[in-house]
Amino acid sequence: MSVANREISPKLGYGATLLVAALWAVPFLWMLVAAFNPESTGAGMAALIPDYVPSLANFAEAWGLADFPRYGLNTAIISFGILAVQFVTITLAGYAFARIDFPGRSVCFYLFLTQLMLAPVALIVPNLVTIASLGLYDSLLGVMAPYFASAFGTFLMRQAFRAIPRELEEAALIDGASIGQRIRLIYLPLAKPSLIAFAIVSVTSHWNEFLWPLMVINSPDLRPLTVGLATFTRGAEGAQAWGVIAAGTLIVSAPLILAFVLFQRAFVNSFVSSGIK
Repeated sequence: MSVANREISPKLGYGATLLVAALWAVPFLWMLVAAFNPESTGAGMAALIPDYVPSLANFAEAWGLADFPRYGLNTAIISFGILAVQFVTITLAGYAFARIDFPGRSVCFYLFLTQLMLAPVALIVPNLVTIASLGLYDSLLGVMAPYFASAFGTFLMRQAFRAIPRELEEAALIDGASIGQRIRLIYLPLAKPSLIAFAIVSVTSHWNEFLWPLMVINSPDLRPLTVGLATFTRGAEGAQAWGVIAAGTLIVSAPLILAFVLFQRAFVNSFVSSGIK
């Protein structure tokens, strides 16, 4: 490859990346422009460049029409409740597959990973039947229960634990440390980047989960943000209040956006350190 081609190739890559980023940002840009538009209806809602004085009227109206604090609390309980249980299950399962020798370990591990090959939609009916039989229908615990085990998290922790030198555990074993102490004092601190990376993936996916909560939750006071936003949007669409809809959408997505802005460097470092691409 000539010197000129080597100089052009990175520029083409950067240009393609910028183009994809621009296309991805268009809906978000429209949401921002529409949310602060003092006129929530009309042809001007299609504009991407604001030509008005920004107003918070749409946010005030959206906040009054839907119980976003309750929806946000339900979503936080679901997302962080799932994560808390997943930390326990993926840590124990990851340690077992990485360090405990038992018959059929590799077969069990690969069978466990078949969960990654199944589309979540294919599991809705059996999960719904199981949740109903356990008496957890129309409850936050019913939304959370199917996600308490994670094949992706188990795989991630297994790889992280296998990268830790076994000599550290053997030294702790000589000092009389139990399995729980070895996991808590040796493995978890050294696997912190992988835990942070998994936490980001888990919280983001369950914060945005829509179909499964929609199937399980009937009570309005138990709706998460996504289901509450869908209900709110159907009412606002009747009046074609696109500015109010955009404001409600921005309210729902604001916590994750704010978290990413504040902890962007930590997010990137955790994914780089854990090897997730």
